[in-house]
Amino acid sequence: MPPPTPRPPPVDETPSARLRDEALGWFVRQRNADFGAQEQQALAQWLAADPQHRSALAHWQNEWQAFSDIPPETVALLRANVDFDVAMQAASAQGAPAAATAPPQGIGTGVSRRRWLAPAAAACLVVAAGGVGWNHWRAQPVWTQSHATQRGQQLEVTLADATRIRLDTATRIEVRYYRDRREVRLLGGQALFTVQPDAAKPFHVQAGPARVTVVGTRFAVRHTPDIAGAEAVQVAVEEGRVRLQASATPASGPGAGAMVELTAGQQATASADGQLSAATAVSAAGVAPWTGQRVRFDDIRLDRALAELGRYRDTRLVVRDPAVAALRITGVFDPADMATFRRLLPLSLPVQVREADGGVAEIVARPSGR
Repeated sequence: MPPPTPRPPPVDETPSARLRDEALGWFVRQRNADFGAQEQQALAQWLAADPQHRSALAHWQNEWQAFSDIPPETVALLRANVDFDVAMQAASAQGAPAAATAPPQGIGTGVSRRRWLAPAAAACLVVAAGGVGWNHWRAQPVWTQSHATQRGQQLEVTLADATRIRLDTATRIEVRYYRDRREVRLLGGQALFTVQPDAAKPFHVQAGPARVTVVGTRFAVRHTPDIAGAEAVQVAVEEGRVRLQASATPASGPGAGAMVELTAGQQATASADGQLSAATAVSAAGVAPWTGQRVRFDDIRLDRALAELGRYRDTRLVVRDPAVAALRITGVFDPADMATFRRLLPLSLPVQVREADGGVAEIVARPSGR
């Protein structure tokens, strides 16, 4: 019987291990030629956030100083051993048989060699540039932010590269900038993006089953998975060009990996299972009418319209009759002016608003003959 396939050691996820990894990431970045003023400022903020951060970074600096005294021939041997370990771990992770090649000689093998390498861990990562360790730390974000708006609130934020994002009511985003790309995750709500061009660092927006990629443009993205009938991600372009793509994840539907290009004046959607619609023309109201305190309904169900208005404020309106909830409504409304909406509703649909206790009103069918 063949021996069991070796498994990589478990990852240490304790707070002290995460701090050690963060400090090592900053140490490696500092030694790169492209470590600029923006990253220097981010490092200063990280150091000021907690006294332990400075101590953790000093630890790796001391390790590197000790490593600098090692003879060059030993450094070369170190790199050979690290490369061998990386290859063996990769083969083990994929379930492939290990190559019948002996590890480099001179430092020993197995546990004893790993113990000897421990004091120079930081140096190994730098020397083995292009290996697993280097790729891991290059994949860490160099700048992050999170923003959120409450119901009825809108907010405009300016990112580190002068990109502007206008957040609608009840909207949450997470921003992560990397060395080679810029990413925003729209967790819920809708936002208008005015992206600063940077061909070397494309701008991505991830919203549920959709991924939007641009270089420099102005576009709006909507992602409201908590509203029945409005779960699809909507993308509308005002300027420039974007690529809307269905996320290719194991949980994605049959549309995973599909893509549609959108130019100025076009819009498209991605359904909850990743199916992309064809590009269509943006409505006359524009890509983001909500920036002007307007909500546009184009032949949608009344219950969905109430849910949309409810993103901005408590409407104090309820619908219990399924037939009334299914009525279709069209129009442009101010979500802050519910009094006008109540007055116009019976003029647009065969309903009436019946006042109830506590200031809540129920929308019911209008009696026949009235």
